[in-house]
Amino acid sequence: MTDDADPNPGLLVVAAVDRCLELARTWHAWDGRPIARTMDDGLPNTWTPHKALRRIADHLVDHLHQVEALLAGATPLPDEWLGRTVTLDADWSRFTEPDYAEACSRLRRLGRWYVLRYETAGADAWDQPRPDAWTLREIAEHVAGVTYYADQVGSLD
Repeated sequence: MTDDADPNPGLLVVAAVDRCLELARTWHAWDGRPIARTMDDGLPNTWTPHKALRRIADHLVDHLHQVEALLAGATPLPDEWLGRTVTLDADWSRFTEPDYAEACSRLRRLGRWYVLRYETAGADAWDQPRPDAWTLREIAEHVAGVTYYADQVGSLD
């Protein structure tokens, strides 16, 4: 068990997932119109509830794979996601109550996986330097920024 003075960094991911789902709870009100945003480079970007959830899940999976590879001493597979620059046909689907329930089940499990994995690795591993890679703590801090994707859709209340 970890010391309360140095909480498990995976808890940051759980809190971020909770925030994403708090916003997603309102997305059944989405009217099907594109949500226009501008990316950091000034290019236009289109968002939908399903695109945001796809990106959240992809981000969680991508960095969880990175954590597992680092702990195993393996090279992570390269990131080949299409990312936020594309909107897939499936992203345009209606967002229903069962879609929200499915997202809750999927994302909460992924968030908890971080906590469990970090707990298993132990506190000594969290800040251990690794060649050409972030520490486990830095990965969790980065992943906690996953709320960016949910914020692109925002609250539709």
